[in-house]
Amino acid sequence: MPVDILEINSIGINFGDLKALDKLNFKVTQGSIFGLIGPNGAGKTTTINCIANLLDTDEGSIKIFGEVLEEESINIKKKMGILFENTDDLFIYLKGEEQLRFVGEIYGLDKNTIEERIDRLFDYFEMSSHRFMLISEYSKGMKKKIALASILLHNPDLVILDEPFDGLDVLTVVKLKKLLTILKEKDKTILITSHILSYIEDLTDEVAIINKGKIVYQSRTEDIRKKIKDEINKETYQSLEEVFVDIVSGDDDQKEEVLSWL
Repeated sequence: MPVDILEINSIGINFGDLKALDKLNFKVTQGSIFGLIGPNGAGKTTTINCIANLLDTDEGSIKIFGEVLEEESINIKKKMGILFENTDDLFIYLKGEEQLRFVGEIYGLDKNTIEERIDRLFDYFEMSSHRFMLISEYSKGMKKKIALASILLHNPDLVILDEPFDGLDVLTVVKLKKLLTILKEKDKTILITSHILSYIEDLTDEVAIINKGKIVYQSRTEDIRKKIKDEINKETYQSLEEVFVDIVSGDDDQKEEVLSWL
């Protein structure tokens, strides 16, 4: 029977009068890739910040590896790797290899393991020529690569990726997609958000659409195209993108207003 590695149980969080998450529920099973998608401001990043224990929820609970996050946050975080959408908070005045060495020491890896993995990560992401450069001098894509390397260094069992493809070149995107598939084969568990729905559809086992802090649609990815769109003519959805647009747009069939000056 599949084991639930991540359990989001009716969590809610308010920012003043804004209900950012509204009794949010979903589960991610071991060895699967779960896609969480939604429009801007839907609650994706807030959800990830809650999983990272950076935000306190007003209600509900989060369980990871069967443990309540609030009670076992340190032990849980040792087995997690989280890529945040904003990579500007890296230690920009460290060199690339210093960043990775620091991360390895934080996770208690021995020196030989750290150095071996640093070499392999720089090779894999084709950044060996930049390992002694200050991160402040990195491009956006290079910062994303060093952030990815940082979360993979300690071999986490749960990988959380918020917009991992943003800023990456095509070759690195292909490498990352292959890497995620390999992690899944090794029974790692992955939660991923992305605005590039074709990547989500290609990679994931299950997808949930979040809108206004709630899950409004959830399905096994393989079943998406089987979802009936119209019971009369039996028209089916052709892609995740079509499902997303239809659900998030709601029932508003009125003609979209054009900008008056165009």
